[in-house]
Amino acid sequence: MKPDPALNGTRPRTTTHPPEGAPEGGPHGGGRIRELEGYRGIAALSTVVFHVWQHYTPHGPAGPQPPLTDRFSRAVFSFEIVDLFFVLSAFLLTLGYARDAIDRRPTRSARTFLYRRAVRILPLYWTAILVVWATRNPDLPGDWIDLVEHLTFTQVFDRERIFYTIGASWSMSLEIMFYGLLMMLGPAATRACRRLERRAARVAVCAAGCAALYAAPVAWLVTARYVLAIPSTDWPAYYGPQARFHAFAAGMLLAVAIAALDGRGRLGHRGAATARLATIAALAALTWAATDPARPDGAATLLYHPAASALWVMLLYATVHVRHEARWHRALRARWLTGTGLVSYSLYLWHEPIMIALDDAGALPGGPAGFAPALLIVLAVAVPAAAASYWLIEYPAALLRRLRDSSHHRRDYYPELSR
Repeated sequence: MKPDPALNGTRPRTTTHPPEGAPEGGPHGGGRIRELEGYRGIAALSTVVFHVWQHYTPHGPAGPQPPLTDRFSRAVFSFEIVDLFFVLSAFLLTLGYARDAIDRRPTRSARTFLYRRAVRILPLYWTAILVVWATRNPDLPGDWIDLVEHLTFTQVFDRERIFYTIGASWSMSLEIMFYGLLMMLGPAATRACRRLERRAARVAVCAAGCAALYAAPVAWLVTARYVLAIPSTDWPAYYGPQARFHAFAAGMLLAVAIAALDGRGRLGHRGAATARLATIAALAALTWAATDPARPDGAATLLYHPAASALWVMLLYATVHVRHEARWHRALRARWLTGTGLVSYSLYLWHEPIMIALDDAGALPGGPAGFAPALLIVLAVAVPAAAASYWLIEYPAALLRRLRDSSHHRRDYYPELSR
């Protein structure tokens, strides 16, 4: 997931002004919700664990052979939560549009939205793609189709090259497509809702649109598997936007719910704790069912991501829409976790190339027993590398956002000379 680049701040938490699309306050109603940084840190670290697990899981005639064969280990280490990145991204970026539509505020500038997203995403992404592709293709022209597809975010439609260069970058293709979709749907929803007098009707229109966008990929997954009989190795069929946009739709629906409630009906301490516990138990049960070795292509595996997306929404709701903070919130705000969240975009893009380079150099132990020490080695190298990438690439690039002022116009740094 894909992390969510939409969540990365341009600097550590030193401001109380929420960025574009960010919620206006957490449990105490002030500033950005730092708990979301914690969730993003968890998602980034989980992605590293998942890919190291994949690296140590060879495939043979008998199927995948994971380094740890018991079912519990399979469920724990194959717990893929890229959907959380998508949900978080859609939630934060849609919230502003949802408030505009429901409260009949002026339509936001699509051009400014795209500018801010481009500044946030492209510098690091293109740098990583070019560096990794160049090291893998030392003799020109190399696999130039692979390079073009990755630079244009179209690798997700290529069955052969979808996981080339940087395997995890497939999720960035969906992220960019979601930006284009939101750029069209956000202003359209705002204009449509402006004609509706009743607030409940405006909420219903926004929620219905999100629900339809969630249902369409689920219907495609069922059709692809049980009607068209498309094999699970046809990657574009199951990783393309038609199959994975449900996670973005779930995040959009959460944004509509938060905007519609407008601070009302926050969960109490007991209700929030119960909801979080029930959601985590449901995620565990879902993962256990989806990793059943006796049914590798069963319905639980096919519908794992749509169901997980809905559960992530419930967990986020029980975190951000509460009256009082709890130990849960303080744990998510731990400095090591929010620090990881801050650099998670860099960690997401660089960890796989780092892992492969370490393996090629003989720095990772072999055999199933090497999984645990290899995980520690990859983390020990990838996390500092991600921090360096953040400060050397992400943070300087994010300063380009200051080229536009608070009114989203070009900032005039020399007004006296322009008179």
